[in-house]
Amino acid sequence: MATKPSTTPVNPSLVYQTLNAYQNTAALKAAIELDVFTAIGEGVDTAPELAKRCQATERGIRILCDYLTILGFLAKRDNRYTLTADSATFLDRRSPACQASAAGFLALPETVSAFMHLTETIRTGRPAMGHGEGSVSRENPIWIHFARSMAALTVPSAEEVSAALDAQAGAKWKVLDIAAGHGLYGIAVAKQNRNAEIFAQDWNRVLDVAEENARRAGVQGRWHRLPGSAFEIEFGTGYDIVLIAQFLHHYDPPAITTLLRKIRKSLVPRGRVLTMDWVPNPDRVSPPRAAGFGMMMLGMTVGGDVYTLAEYEQMFRDAGFSETVIGRTTARGHSLLFSRP
Repeated sequence: MATKPSTTPVNPSLVYQTLNAYQNTAALKAAIELDVFTAIGEGVDTAPELAKRCQATERGIRILCDYLTILGFLAKRDNRYTLTADSATFLDRRSPACQASAAGFLALPETVSAFMHLTETIRTGRPAMGHGEGSVSRENPIWIHFARSMAALTVPSAEEVSAALDAQAGAKWKVLDIAAGHGLYGIAVAKQNRNAEIFAQDWNRVLDVAEENARRAGVQGRWHRLPGSAFEIEFGTGYDIVLIAQFLHHYDPPAITTLLRKIRKSLVPRGRVLTMDWVPNPDRVSPPRAAGFGMMMLGMTVGGDVYTLAEYEQMFRDAGFSETVIGRTTARGHSLLFSRP
């Protein structure tokens, strides 16, 4: 029996918008690098003035700012540009909430280039970065960029993690921060709890960045380095809290379970593991932000993915944990999971 043709109107706009989406990334990255948003925030608001301030051509600045207006990052009236509320908050470098530095990682040429070879990655299962091992290749320098670029974006989430653990109660804690990166999760706990000792694990050069942040936060005396691979080094024992923030998604379930067994052995009997990650619904297409992160893992890792709550529960159970419960969702949409041995 022939299928009836759909009566839904069709439009190719989504096709062309998606194929051209790389231009959006390029435009925002260029504007950040040229400091366009800060300049406009300071009142330099016409194309000729911006060209002089940003040391660029007038044509280039005009086309860029018009495009950013179309995208919704700027407003334009009488040939003068103004910042939208979002741009003023997150892209003007004078703002305490500025997150412009994130372009240093999210638009990193190595990452963008890898996604230009996605067809081959899907065919072979080998990402076009890290010699085919992806972002988790040994001592991959992209994580130094991550540590330096993503800290500002992480501050609110780190504070939410600290609050979820009730760090302010001041219990005497030994805390293991897995794949610490910039170190802000452990540092936030240390700032709220003067009785917490933080042991941060990551590659040595990445920990250099985290140590700078610990020193800046005034907690360096209670912050300790554990350099090396989380799968290889000895963590030690006696941990009350283990933090796993946005790390497990880089690996497949067998690797995750292996790591979780190792973490379980490091905990005190009533210790807790707090996992912060993207957790999609069982349909794996909602909510969009959490579910869509799977594409990032496809392009950057050999086995990484986003995992549902049921999948996390199974992995923790297989590693010997007695319970895993989901807590609050952070403002950015990450789920907080709490697990006990």
